[in-house]
Amino acid sequence: MRLTSLFPILIFTLSCGTTKNVVTKTKQLDGTWIPVKQEIGGGSLPAPAFQKQRLIIQDSAYTVIAESIDKGIVRYSNAKMDIYGKDGVNAGKHLTAIYKKENNRLTICYNLSGDKYPESFATKGKPRYFLSIFKRASANK
Repeated sequence: MRLTSLFPILIFTLSCGTTKNVVTKTKQLDGTWIPVKQEIGGGSLPAPAFQKQRLIIQDSAYTVIAESIDKGIVRYSNAKMDIYGKDGVNAGKHLTAIYKKENNRLTICYNLSGDKYPESFATKGKPRYFLSIFKRASANK
């Protein structure tokens, strides 16, 4: 399997929370995100592998545009995500992740196995961990 096809496999579902505070906070993730760095298992992916990818988050729905289109839902709280693929390469899969948003950067570390949440944003020595750092797309793109 090509590494570039892992991006939609792992990614993205950002979700609604269970309380009003969580929903308000997660609305900050709504929009279009462009990857600026990706790595898996401690190895960086070359920029051409992800330069055309996009992550679009709207409420609890996500769409990943890469070599194919992946769609689903995400549930998040306390900087953790549960990602549920509905259409595309991740259909029927549950992925776990941690995330942080700082300024206009969104960092997500995924555990592609979905059996536990990553404890940090490090992937070295963890072949099933995928890290993606995004910048928010400008409104006029």
